[in-house]
Amino acid sequence: MTDLVIDLNADLGEGFGRWTLTDDEALLSLVTSANVACGFHAGDPGTMRRVCETAAERGVRIGAQVSYRDLAGFGRRAMDVPADELADEVAYQIGALQVFARAAGAAVSYVKPHGALYNRVVADHEQAAAVAAGARLADPGLVVLCLPDSAMHAQAARVGLPVAAEAFADRAYTAAGTLVPRATPGAVITDPAEVAHRAVALARGGVTALTGEPVGVRARSLCLHGDTPGAVAAAERVRAALDGAGVRVEAFV
Repeated sequence: MTDLVIDLNADLGEGFGRWTLTDDEALLSLVTSANVACGFHAGDPGTMRRVCETAAERGVRIGAQVSYRDLAGFGRRAMDVPADELADEVAYQIGALQVFARAAGAAVSYVKPHGALYNRVVADHEQAAAVAAGARLADPGLVVLCLPDSAMHAQAARVGLPVAAEAFADRAYTAAGTLVPRATPGAVITDPAEVAHRAVALARGGVTALTGEPVGVRARSLCLHGDTPGAVAAAERVRAALDGAGVRVEAFV
């Protein structure tokens, strides 16, 4: 028997209008938490409603994936947004998703920054504090999903928000335990077998860095990027590998 427990989260609802990106239907049968795009980097009201309805039907926890206002760049372009403005925009995005979650008979349980904002709040305490302020304004009970030992982790805890640490099975790590920038060759891992192997290693507390060093990683949730090629196949392999290793897959909130 094992006492290892891990959550699987994925970025969902990342279409816009006539365009679709993620296979929300398939992924919602595999993950336990759904990071739903709230309209700033992707997502539109109809998509948000549909993802919330399906998540509620399947018992998948709903999270708000908040971003810089950057539809053209998919939220992956660096931006400088004043802290008070960013806090308001985070609260606004969460509030929009809360409407559809409630209509589906569920609730928004957590918040997770996306893309450039996620990377920024790893080390930028001012921006991290703004995200925490916006989340607390929307709901002081929201869990913040972020990298362990990051500025985001510290600022959320500072204002009394619960925090859950996450890791990435389909992203390479540096020796310091941070994510390798996407522009670096090998930063995104697309081979389903490799993603599954790394998922089990991360559930057990560690992974090998891109440069070969062992890295300790403390996480309660594993992220699978829904926009990565072969995301569904990777998620299927991950679930099977975790089950085979005796790791219980269960939502973190």
